Amino acid sequence: MSVLSTEIAGLEFRNPILPAAGPIVRDGSSLLEIANKGAGGLVSKTVSLEPAEVPRPNMAKLGDSLINSELWSEIPLEKWIEREYPKALEADLPLIANIGYTPEEIKEIAPKVAEAGVNALELSTHNLDHDSSSVVEAVEAAKSEVDLPVFVKLSPQMLDISDFAQSAEEAGADGIVAISTVGPTLSIDINSEKPILGSENGYGWLSGPAIKPIAIRCVADIARAVDIPVFGVGGIKDEQDVAEFLMAGASAVQICTAAITRGTKIFGLIADDLRKFMNARGYDSIEDISGSALMHLPEEPIRTTAKQPEVLTSECTGCGLCVKHCPYDAVTIVGGKARIDSANCTGCGLCVSVCPPEALRF
Repeated sequence: MSVLSTEIAGLEFRNPILPAAGPIVRDGSSLLEIANKGAGGLVSKTVSLEPAEVPRPNMAKLGDSLINSELWSEIPLEKWIEREYPKALEADLPLIANIGYTPEEIKEIAPKVAEAGVNALELSTHNLDHDSSSVVEAVEAAKSEVDLPVFVKLSPQMLDISDFAQSAEEAGADGIVAISTVGPTLSIDINSEKPILGSENGYGWLSGPAIKPIAIRCVADIARAVDIPVFGVGGIKDEQDVAEFLMAGASAVQICTAAITRGTKIFGLIADDLRKFMNARGYDSIEDISGSALMHLPEEPIRTTAKQPEVLTSECTGCGLCVKHCPYDAVTIVGGKARIDSANCTGCGLCVSVCPPEALRF
């Protein structure tokens, strides 16, 4: 039986599925609910010195993804310390408090939050430029005030995210959280001709499945650059997404958008499905799967010559998705089975990626 419990920076998580800072972890009661729904640990909504004044409307669904103009917590820091953190700690799970944003603010907030009994800090810096100094200063500010694990959340919109991760590690960070939302973005209501969010310029930030490939790349880059753990964040909706993040080098993951669109029950459901996935493939622990794909990321192209996929006729259902998606008209269905025309096939691989029964392969 595969074991889902895992240790990160001295913290014992019952499984690697955590919430990400956002509206689903807005207070102590919501954190307790997520714990009761099966999360392996807890991450609270970002707090700063002053409560946020959030523009409204501030969230909209785009397919399976979201754009938002949410800010940090609207609850005063003092209330978090007096009531919300103690309430969340009743779950008896590791509680990571997300705090922000400047080094000066973090230096003041960190000891206050630590006194409330949280188990670790996650730093939100909102650094989008090409200078890692503010990330370094934020880590140093936190580490100078508290004796707790400090994790740094990074944006994908840095020139080289692995460089930022290395700088954070050198400054004393105990782990990296990647990635935060992507943006700014803009979406227009074509009936009213107005932006769908009520923020300045209507700008928001993208989260959910649309950003997952970016997040996977960032996690892999970071995992190859540092020796500290990585929490993968961005577009996770099921156990296969979790497995992908783990294989890319994550030690645990965080979820927000799917918990908004599908409900907080997904934490326990994904944990159960992850155990089944690991059992079926012979992974005994999270450590067994973490980073397993990194050795297969080639530094050079696998090949540049065309090679057509093999059709496993015993598995092919003749559904025709390969025909529909092929941009080169190289696939037909003959006798209820896919057939590939080698003269037209360029070996792009799109058909392989859309085949439900996995009857096409290289």
